[in-house]
Order: sequence, then C-alpha cells, then structure tokens
Amino acid sequence: MIRLDGVEKTYRTRRGDVVRAVEDVTLHVAENEFVTLVGPSGCGKSTLLRLVAGLTPATRGAIRVRDTAVREPFPDVGFVFQQPVLLPWRSVLDNVLFSVEMLGQPPRQYRKQAADLLELTGLGGFETKYPRELSGGMQQRVAICRALLPDPSLLLMDEPFGALDAMTREEMSLELLRVWEERRKTILFVTHSIPEAILLADRVVVMTARPGRIARVLTIDLPRPRTMELEFDPRFKAASDEVRSLIFARRGPVS
Repeated sequence: MIRLDGVEKTYRTRRGDVVRAVEDVTLHVAENEFVTLVGPSGCGKSTLLRLVAGLTPATRGAIRVRDTAVREPFPDVGFVFQQPVLLPWRSVLDNVLFSVEMLGQPPRQYRKQAADLLELTGLGGFETKYPRELSGGMQQRVAICRALLPDPSLLLMDEPFGALDAMTREEMSLELLRVWEERRKTILFVTHSIPEAILLADRVVVMTARPGRIARVLTIDLPRPRTMELEFDPRFKAASDEVRSLIFARRGPVS
C-alpha cells in the first residue's frame, strides 16, 4: 500500500541553514494495516505524514502509494490533525460533508453516508448541532467522520487525540479501533503516547531524534479486538519497555 524507500527531507531556514528533518527512511505498510509512529518531539513524524500525503516533496528517495509515485496531493487519502479544525458556522453534518465538497462532489448524494458515519461514531442525533455545542472528543469524532466520508483507502492521523484529556483519549482510541475494525483502512498514526501507539497498532515504528531515522519496527503480538485491559498483559508491558528504551537510550541521561 505505502512504500517509502530511502526517503530524506531537508529544509532551509531563513538564515540559510540546512535542517535535515528525516533521513534514509525505508518503510513498507501493507493494505489495511494499522501502523503507529512514535518518537521524540521534532523527530520528523509529522513530516513523514506530509510526505506520504504529497503535501511536501521529498528531497531524496521514493514514495509510492498503490504503486503510484507520490509527487503531489492525491484524493484517495484522509487527513486528521491534532485539532479538529471544524468550521464554526456549519452544522456537524455540514462539516462532515465539507470533505466531499472540496473534492467537487455534490454533498446531497453523501448525506446518508455522512449520517451513517455519525451514527457509527456515537454522534447520531447531533447532525444539526454546531461545533461550539460539542466537547473536544465529539469535535474530533466529527473530524474523523469528515476524513472517512470520501471513503479513502489511506488515513493519515497526526496526533489526533493529543489535545484531549486522558480519559477521553482512551475512549477515542477504542472508538477509532472499533471504526477501523468495521471499515478497514490503511492507517498511519502519529502519537507521543507509547501506550496509545501499542494499543492501536499492528506495528509500531520507533524513530530517533532529528534527523529522524527508523530505530526499529516492532510487531505488536496482541489479540484483536483490543481493550484497555491489554495494558496489564505482560506482552504489552514488554513492548512498552522496548519502545521506551529505544527512545530514551538515544536521548542520553538527564543531568
């Protein structure tokens, strides 16, 4: 589904300095696989999502989605950001429909699909509400529905639950897993939370500090469907310890 081969991204600052965001990243993601990216702040996780989405070009290397080279944005992808970025003057239903409008599709033809997605994510009955009337978790559900409505095969999620409180974050993780089990997509998910990365993923990609490289890719050998009780499973703790050691070993001791 996704192939990154020897991908590098460099930026030039206003002062003319060259910054290497990611370097020599090779990663292959299978169809309908759920892969999480975790690593220190500034290690290039979000940059990788933007590269895969075609929002910014790679400096070096090749990126392919479904055997097609990625050089610009393409329609078969949904993007969910840390903030829901809803339009405050539009109702919940109209915010969800906005994604197909942006693709030039007539929104009327998608009203039932949008309503079905809202029902699936626990927002049935909120179609006519406005963003200001929703909690943070509910707003993020709307953003996920908006990304899913065009039925993309690929979903890119950049810390979508990072701004939520701990309990809502856990609830949203389980909600996302439930939706993914029902409507299988290939998901590339960025997070700073090690437990979240393990709970969600088939594989966890651990990245080094900038320039971001892949330190290790861990296969998560835990049964599905996942529940929060899995955090007490010895395999969960072993995976968590391994990810944590990979991240903090490269940071060095705190003085």
